[in-house]
Parts: sequence; structure tokens; C-alpha cells
Amino acid sequence: MSLRDLFVFGIVALSIPLGFRVPFIGLLTFSWLAYMRAQDLCWGFARNMRFSFYVSIAMLLGWVFHEAGKRRFTRLDFRTGAMMLLGILTLLSLLQARDQSSYVMRRFFEFVKIIAIALFTVGQVDSRQRLRTILWTIALSLGFFGIKGGLFGILTGGAQIHRGPGGMLEDNNDFALALVMNMPLLFYLGQVENRPWIKKATLLGVILTMLTVMLTHSRGGFLSMCAVIGVFWLRARKKMIGVIALLFFVFGFFFLAPQHVRDRIFSIGQYKKDSSAMGRLRAWTIALRMIGAYPVFGVGMRNYQVHWDEFKQGISFGESYAPVAHNSYLQIWAEGGTLSFLTYLALLGGGFVACRRLRRLGLSVRGGEWIFHYARMFEASLVAFVVGATFLNRGHFDLIYHLLALISCLMIIARRWTLLPEHEREESAEEELAPLRLPGLPEKRPPRGFGMPRRGPRPRWGH
Repeated sequence: MSLRDLFVFGIVALSIPLGFRVPFIGLLTFSWLAYMRAQDLCWGFARNMRFSFYVSIAMLLGWVFHEAGKRRFTRLDFRTGAMMLLGILTLLSLLQARDQSSYVMRRFFEFVKIIAIALFTVGQVDSRQRLRTILWTIALSLGFFGIKGGLFGILTGGAQIHRGPGGMLEDNNDFALALVMNMPLLFYLGQVENRPWIKKATLLGVILTMLTVMLTHSRGGFLSMCAVIGVFWLRARKKMIGVIALLFFVFGFFFLAPQHVRDRIFSIGQYKKDSSAMGRLRAWTIALRMIGAYPVFGVGMRNYQVHWDEFKQGISFGESYAPVAHNSYLQIWAEGGTLSFLTYLALLGGGFVACRRLRRLGLSVRGGEWIFHYARMFEASLVAFVVGATFLNRGHFDLIYHLLALISCLMIIARRWTLLPEHEREESAEEELAPLRLPGLPEKRPPRGFGMPRRGPRPRWGH
């Protein structure tokens, strides 16, 4: 039994009664456990405990006893409706699947849990303060590994990172994708803060995360990172500075990156000679064959491998090649059918449409800069997933569903905020973003809002 086990156990044990009383605290703890994987950093009894399950039960019971009738479980819009429809279609395809073993059913219920948490998030995150808090929780949880991996690479001279912390982040490719999706969160959350040291710290975190992604040897993660950097540049006001920074990155990569990293990245252009890359193309062919044979409901969730031998005739693979689709879109299509595939595309497309509307909304109202910056942040993160998912079997990746839910939260909060009279917008912002004060402490003027000039004493960052 180590102090680390006791520390993590103590945090979770404290959060369970707090999450029962205030379900949003349980949601924050659940997010921390999901993305920082604190239990996987332990080596004793805490490593195998089902902390997420206990926290989720406590917060859901807390909602039933304390918030039912006062705060909705979720709020219906296009994205939440598409998530529920995708869950129903996945169930229908599974009912007709050849393999309905305990392993398959466990994976299905994990997907149901992902959808349920995403829907619950839309009900809980109903203010700017809550949105800001949960975004920082996710950004710092994933940012921990981005910064840690980058420092590890610097201290070891560029040693390869073979795996992530655990869970859905254990595979190095999935780990790299999550880190790239987190880069926009770190960058934009830092940029909208008033304190210069936070801006610098998050920018440093983004740079170290980029180094970590390259050390994972994930070529899909690298392409996804390049797409995010492109979005950063397109959305930047001072594009010439962005070009200079990009040139520094390119030259730094060529002269400072370890040889094994450069060899791995340069192999992208020689994919015909790479067995892994060609294996992905062959796996896509098998997926297309399954789609042709089972066009409506697919072969069933986690049944791609069951039908692998049936559809791989005439295609050869190495003995160690993983029999999966290696493409999130083809994974959803082959396993869930055409209806699930169209719903999945609509869900992702709805996220982009919402971000575009939110950017316009933020520019159309005075003081709406925070809406504009948040929309750009989500848009860049969606681009990261859309590019990375082309090469990974991550159709049920929990982070993308959580971010889509938070886009719905931003849409609801932003629309409600813009309906307020102009003089009330600033007052509501000050009230929602005011730092937590203890009794007896002198009052301090809270910040006026994201990106607005500071007046008076520097405010403390609060909850």
C-alpha cells in the first residue's frame, strides 16, 4: 500500500458524498478519473478499484434526490438527439449480431455509459462558470500527460513513448489522438484568461504536448496535429507571426527530433513499402465488403473481428496484425450499418455547424469574445478527431462524445446570455465567474469577462 494509492482513494472517497450532494462535483471527479486515469498511476489496491463506477452512481443518485425537477437530466438538441439515436441503432445491430458474448456486451454497456455521461453533462453544465471549470478539468487532466511526456522526452534525449496511461488511452495511437484533441483546449483556455502567466504556461504545455505526440510514433496523431496547427494558423489574426512560428517548428523538427521519430514520420510518404500502412488499406477493403453484405444494421458492435476470416479472402496480413477496421467511420458503418453511419456523420457535422454559428454569434454581440474563442477551441478539437479517426478504430471514443456534449452546453449558455439586456450581461458574467470567497476575507473585484481588460486588484482563480 503506497501513499499514492491512499491519496487517490482519499480524493475519490471525499468526492462521493460531495458528488451525491452536488452532482456536478461528481461529474468533475468522473472526468478527472476518465482523462487523467489517476487509478492507473497507482501500483497498489487503488489500481483495480472501480472508482468511476462508484462516483457515477453517487452523482446520478444525487441528481435523483436533490435535483430532479429542478435541473434536467439533459437538454434535447440536434447533438443529444443524434447521440441517443446512435445508441438505439447500435443496440438494434447488436441484437442481430453473431457474437453476443460477455465481452461484446461489456463493450456495449461501456458505450451506453459514454452516451449517458455526455447527456448528463448537457444537463449539469448550464452556466459559464461550470463550463469553464469542466473544460479546465479535462484540459489539465490530459495536459498532465502531455507535459509529463514532453519533459520525459527532453530528459531522455527523445526516448519513445510506447503506451498511454490506461483505459481507452492505453494504445499509443489513441493516446496521441487524445493529446492532440486537448491541444486546442489548453491553448484557447489559456488565451482567454486574464493572467499572463497562465497564457505562457498553457502555451508551454501545448509545445510539450506536441513533443509527446511525436514520441508516441503515432503517424495518425502527427497528421492530426498538423491539421490542428493549420486551424490555429487559419484562425490567427497575425498570420505572419504564425508562419514564422511554423517555420521554427519545421526547422526544429528536422534538426532536434530524434532520428527514430524522423524515420517514423517520413515513412508516411512511403506507405506502399510500409506493412502497417498497407494493412490499414486492406482492413478498409474488408470493412467495405462487410458493408456490402450487411448494409442496414451491420455485423454488430465488436463483431468486425468475428467476421474477419469470412471477408478477408484473397487478402494477406501479418500474423500480428490487429483484425479491426483501423478507421472510425468504416468501423461505425461496418458494425452498425448505414443508418448508424449517417447518424454518426450527422453528429460530427452538427458539431461543426454549431461552432460556426457560435463564432458568428460571438462576433455579433458586444462582449461575446468568450463565445467566439470557445467556438474556435471546439472547432479545432473536432478537426483533430476527424483527421485522426481516419486511421484509428475510435468510433466509440469517449472524449469526442463529451466534447460534442459541451458544444451543446456552450450553445445553450451563449444563447441565454445574448438574450439578456446588455447591462445585465456584464453583471451575470461577474456573478458567474466570481472567485470562491471564504467568510471574513476582504471582497475583491472579479474579472469582467474573458479577454476583457482587468480593473483593480488581480482576481483569484476560483471555482
